[in-house]
Amino acid sequence: GHVREATVGEGDKAIAVARSFQPEWDRLRGARRAGILERAADLVEANTAEFMALAAREAGKTPHDTVAEIRETVDFLRYYALQARQRFELPTRLPGPTGETNELILHGKGVFACISPWNFPLAIFVGQIAAALAAGNSVLAKPARQTPLTGYHAVCLLHQAGVPADVLHFLPGSGAAIGAQILPDRRLSGVA
Repeated sequence: GHVREATVGEGDKAIAVARSFQPEWDRLRGARRAGILERAADLVEANTAEFMALAAREAGKTPHDTVAEIRETVDFLRYYALQARQRFELPTRLPGPTGETNELILHGKGVFACISPWNFPLAIFVGQIAAALAAGNSVLAKPARQTPLTGYHAVCLLHQAGVPADVLHFLPGSGAAIGAQILPDRRLSGVA
């Protein structure tokens, strides 16, 4: 495969678009986001052969290590789907020591940059993204420079599962170039 690295203009546009669509994604509530993450888990399992080939070519992974990483990826997606249902669907009723009603309502914070290492190009990459998405955040996904095709395939499956393209942005490139551009940006709410 071939990769074209993201430009400074594309990174800036991705932050702006992700920021403008994050409130809409957050309003979906936890159960709908969970359903999307569960569909993504099913798609990862259905694409095991493609991920095995990509992990072998890009990261030099053995078949045994790749199968373990795919299982971990699916576990991350299902775990964060459960967390979305349990923590982001309905308010949590808190004790009211003086008879008042207290509720805890969790929401996304904004735009998160998810930057992954080359040695776990699928599991860590998708785990970071799934956690941010489950909580109602939009994501700028920057795969390791050595494994961009694995990251691209994962992002395509997340989009296919129902994550809007305006919520999840793929930014391949060097850590120095992409990081230097997006990390100091005040519109960013967090980094994984």
